[in-house]
Amino acid sequence: MATRDPHLIAARLVRDAGGQLVGRTRLQKVAYLSQLAGFADDFQFEYRHYGPFSEDLAQGMEIASAFGAVVEEEKRADWGGRYSIYRTEAATSPDDPRAAFVRRAAQIGAIELELAATAAFLAQEEGVADPWAETARRKPEKASQGRLNRARQEYMRLRAETGDRLPLLPQT
Repeated sequence: MATRDPHLIAARLVRDAGGQLVGRTRLQKVAYLSQLAGFADDFQFEYRHYGPFSEDLAQGMEIASAFGAVVEEEKRADWGGRYSIYRTEAATSPDDPRAAFVRRAAQIGAIELELAATAAFLAQEEGVADPWAETARRKPEKASQGRLNRARQEYMRLRAETGDRLPLLPQT
């Protein structure tokens, strides 16, 4: 990528997602997985409660919103919390492999995306031998067997659709 400005990189993620990306957690997980797949190396990620998180990405999105590169609309969720919808007018070409990856990853269910990104982070960054079991241990309220299975399937589908750019994760 030609620029290292976090706010421009954050705005590009929204463009690559088709001009809209729903949720701060989704933004973080899509960015992490796109880096893991080798499409970028823009941010440092660490493990937090919701999985891989980059403070620079979060700040970049705040700046992108403040400068108008992205419009952020905050909404109240049914459960009482708040979430963001990020929008930008210009979408990236559908022929761009990075954009195709981001669009596909952004379509994965929010919890399944969080579980998949967490398992990938645990395997790649922390060297956990059984990342799916460790994800279930760390996220018992989210990692029902059905959701964990869907997360594995989505990760494998995303991996296959991108020519195995994502690393193969051990499965239990």
